[in-house]
Amino acid sequence: LSAGAKMGCFTFIKVMMILFNLAIFLSGGTLLGVGIWVKVDGESFLKIFGTLSSSILQVVNVAYLLIVIGAILLVIGFLGCYGAQKESKCLLMMFFSVVLIIFIAEVAAAVVALVFTGLAETLLTGLVTPLLKEKYGVDEAFTQIWNVTMTEVHCCGLNNYTDFNNSYFYDTHHAYPRQCSGYHHSCHPHPCGCPVQGCFKQILEEIRTNAGVAGGVAAGIAALEIAAMAVSMYLYCRLDEK
Repeated sequence: LSAGAKMGCFTFIKVMMILFNLAIFLSGGTLLGVGIWVKVDGESFLKIFGTLSSSILQVVNVAYLLIVIGAILLVIGFLGCYGAQKESKCLLMMFFSVVLIIFIAEVAAAVVALVFTGLAETLLTGLVTPLLKEKYGVDEAFTQIWNVTMTEVHCCGLNNYTDFNNSYFYDTHHAYPRQCSGYHHSCHPHPCGCPVQGCFKQILEEIRTNAGVAGGVAAGIAALEIAAMAVSMYLYCRLDEK
């Protein structure tokens, strides 16, 4: 390619990098703003989007999730957009490094999810089951989030109904949560006859059922991240030539 063609290609990629990261930056700012709004004024959020969320705890969790994702997108968008605009090798390298770290973390999480599913279940059981025994029926927000989860996913407890054995809720009401479908005294002697499974197994089933969609989305995100890293490194290297 001639020098003019190379410069034209560099300029085009630079503009695309700026626009792409500007969109990421604006998206991050929007998510961050919504997250802060939800955190500060969750009741108004519930009034407007009541059908999308039926518990305060869900809204709080969504708020933190939006704030974290929004902040990450803001940082990535700023580094990519401003770095390309100012042709800053330092900012472009920082952009590359941040995206690379996120990419590696996603790959590691995927490997752990595939290889150590049993370990994840053991760890979750050790952490969540004691909370179910102590807080379900005591903490209103905690109880509500589990009620919504068990209702929507059609599950009972993390592993199964036995997570509620010797719990505050069972000791107080002498029954299992209504979402556990028949997990009462008559069912207790014959737990295998009870249809509802634990939420962990049900969620895994949902993930396996929609593995194609989830895999496609993950592959698309990974492709975007690889493309972003490649473009940032191209601009970084071309700045040396300039």
